[in-house]
Amino acid sequence: MASNVTDETTQDCIFCKIVNGEIPADIVLRGTHTIAFRDISPQAPTHVLVIPRIHIEHAAAVEPNHAEIVVEMLTAAREVAASEEILSKGYRLILNVGDDAGNLVPHLHLHVIGGRAMSWPPG
Repeated sequence: MASNVTDETTQDCIFCKIVNGEIPADIVLRGTHTIAFRDISPQAPTHVLVIPRIHIEHAAAVEPNHAEIVVEMLTAAREVAASEEILSKGYRLILNVGDDAGNLVPHLHLHVIGGRAMSWPPG
């Protein structure tokens, strides 16, 4: 499936390159609007990122016309949790926005983290 990544500002985005097949990733789920793949620096036994196929910088850049994409991100996270067998025990969903939150890649991504007990507050 072709991505919608075409403008110059996204040409250097590592996640756009994963969407376009230019960089390999351990893909666990493909959807119409999303791709889910294993984080290369996992923070738990299950650490999967769900990203939109189009470039959206972060959660604060989401607009009403992205509603279908965001819904698919959440349902993909549930599917990942089920396939990773963490659905019934619990898992954490994280969206980071900006440097202070630790957002390292400026492309919207939802962390699906589980497989161990989590503490609160995080970070």
